[in-house]
Amino acid sequence: MSTSGTRPMQHIDRKSLYTSLEARIRYLHSFLDFSVSDIEALKSGSKYIQALIPAVVNIVYKKLLQYDITARAFKTRSTAFEGPMDDIPDEDSPQILHRKMFLRAYLKKLCSDPAQMEFWEYLDKVGMMHTGIGRSHPLHIEYIHIGAGLAVIQDVLTEAILSHPRLHLQRKIAIVKALGKVIWIQNDLFTKWYVHDGEEFTDGIDYGIIEKEGWLHGKKVLNEDEISSDGSDDTATACPVSGQKGGAGVPAGVCPFTGVSASMADLNMKNEAPKPRVVVSAPEVTASGDQ
Repeated sequence: MSTSGTRPMQHIDRKSLYTSLEARIRYLHSFLDFSVSDIEALKSGSKYIQALIPAVVNIVYKKLLQYDITARAFKTRSTAFEGPMDDIPDEDSPQILHRKMFLRAYLKKLCSDPAQMEFWEYLDKVGMMHTGIGRSHPLHIEYIHIGAGLAVIQDVLTEAILSHPRLHLQRKIAIVKALGKVIWIQNDLFTKWYVHDGEEFTDGIDYGIIEKEGWLHGKKVLNEDEISSDGSDDTATACPVSGQKGGAGVPAGVCPFTGVSASMADLNMKNEAPKPRVVVSAPEVTASGDQ
């Protein structure tokens, strides 16, 4: 018997968490209170977030190339890249420019519509591909580096949003919280491919046809048109601190977004307070009242 003002305990079928992505996402949405207000916060901040993507990508790859244990992954040929490869990769190596293209497209995907199940299906596929499944040249990235990379992305985006000079504090908080929930669900969709929890339910599951990177259900879901065919970065924007493209000149480990007002001057962000939270009852983010 529940006490007044509290919801009754919900039943979660453990098997469904490991055999149904929709059930897993529904549970995570409910547990994290990921709701319509989070979707609205992401939509209101999407132009701001997208403007930061080129600099975020360069920070991430600068970090990955700082350590031999993470840089060595780029010596393995990706199935989607058939161009020349440098034995000792740097930020201008062909394989790194190619990977930057996909990270930019992936971060833009995070600014799309999380009310659609396809959004979460693709995030799940991203987790799968980092274990080597679906690649003719298997590449297994150890989870410690995955978690650290996601933390860097969250760190720099959080500082950028919170340092915005005109955005209302309540809207900043709403965007940061919504982004954090998406990133942590992405983190879960990585770990589900690495950990052994629930494998008594998944042993022998046929994952069907494995599609190439950037595709889902036979259609392209990542836009590669943002980069020229020679691999050059045509979308890099000037770093708010150095004034150079792609965050050049920024010391490793330093976020370049403080004082970002000049580069964000053309963005008209609404300063309204976020709407009251509504409980999510399904991956499509349909609203429901208290039970």
